[in-house]
Amino acid sequence: MPAYTEAIEQRLLADPVFLADIADAVGGPFHVLFPERVALNIKAFQQVFAAADVDGFVYFGKKANKAACVVRACAENGAGVDVASTGELVAAMAQGVRGEDLMVTGPAKSDELLWLAARQRALIAIDALDELERLAALDLPVRVLLRVLPEGSTSRFGLDPMELEQAIQAVKAPITLSGFSFHLSGYDAAARSEQAAALLGHCRRARANGHPADTISIGGGFGVDYLDASAWDEFRNALSDNWFHASPPGDYYPYHFPVPGAAMLDAILAHNNLAELLRDNGIRLAVEPGRALLDRAGSSVFRVQGVKTRIAQGNPYDILTVDGTSLSLSEQWFDSEYLPDPVLWPHTTGHLTPTCVGATTCLESDLLSRRRIPLPRRARTGDLLVYPNTAGYQMDSNESTFHELPLPPKVVLRADADRLRWSLDHTAR
Repeated sequence: MPAYTEAIEQRLLADPVFLADIADAVGGPFHVLFPERVALNIKAFQQVFAAADVDGFVYFGKKANKAACVVRACAENGAGVDVASTGELVAAMAQGVRGEDLMVTGPAKSDELLWLAARQRALIAIDALDELERLAALDLPVRVLLRVLPEGSTSRFGLDPMELEQAIQAVKAPITLSGFSFHLSGYDAAARSEQAAALLGHCRRARANGHPADTISIGGGFGVDYLDASAWDEFRNALSDNWFHASPPGDYYPYHFPVPGAAMLDAILAHNNLAELLRDNGIRLAVEPGRALLDRAGSSVFRVQGVKTRIAQGNPYDILTVDGTSLSLSEQWFDSEYLPDPVLWPHTTGHLTPTCVGATTCLESDLLSRRRIPLPRRARTGDLLVYPNTAGYQMDSNESTFHELPLPPKVVLRADADRLRWSLDHTAR
């Protein structure tokens, strides 16, 4: 199941020495990031807003990746950042994101986070009534959104109808009620459109009480298309337990997504004429994509440390041990599997070899790939294994220094006309 790749990544993999030079310099597993691709993804969302004549704003969901170069790309391309901790807030501002371009989300925010956010004029999504009380005690001008618990949701986040009514009545100067927000699980464009339309009534009611209420945030959940439809359909239709070492995963991310990223935003705005409703009511639509802004913006690289052969159902397959852990390929830690095929480097000829990939820890379950991937040749010690399109959540949402192994550093790759250049991301210095 080969993944879609960016042109700069294709140049990296085609170069006979460049990837090995980085690996030798770093001395262990590492992640490669392509910030120019982040900029393109931001612009794609902005272009959808412009084409629909909708006042819209893009906030990058920072939890999806810690790299400084990603946040710098946001600052340089007119996007804000969605943060949920003082560390994320400080890191975003250190890369040039202005306070008014920050969205502060998350439950039960600390007093320190609320104080910093208020001082920087960030937009704060209120998740509980006590947050309003603590903000009022600061006596600072601050903008808030009230996070609405969608009807029928069992989420622990958001304000139920009674709490929402109390919150609307409780907002008083110097706090400004800028609007409302919600988050939905899954990737249903129609559901997001309908929930946004439902919040228009809240905005009108808040305006009648003297509040600006000119913003609705629909959160994230914009799908990413990793694989073409035929590869994904073939996998799902022919799936067999025999394809995996030990037991197969319980569930999978939809690795083929027919209307991903900015195209999904377009579908949301088109459903039930949401774009027209937003224009008619003078409402700004905020979105908080994380994974979708990181689509094809990075890869993870591991060095092969060992190779052994096993036999199942009479068929041999290899198990590799690489110099990292599945904590750096986070899908494995949700009873799932990161399915896009890794690339074996360097490219040499050989025989198709079914291969699983294990980590360097002593845990039986620590496998980067339980699936027997059909590598184009047998891997050798010293080869590099490149997992594509891992910038969205995979790289560092679960990383750990277990076994006192260092965290894989992040490498920033940029392309000049005549050559590739790399540097360490600020987070790795």
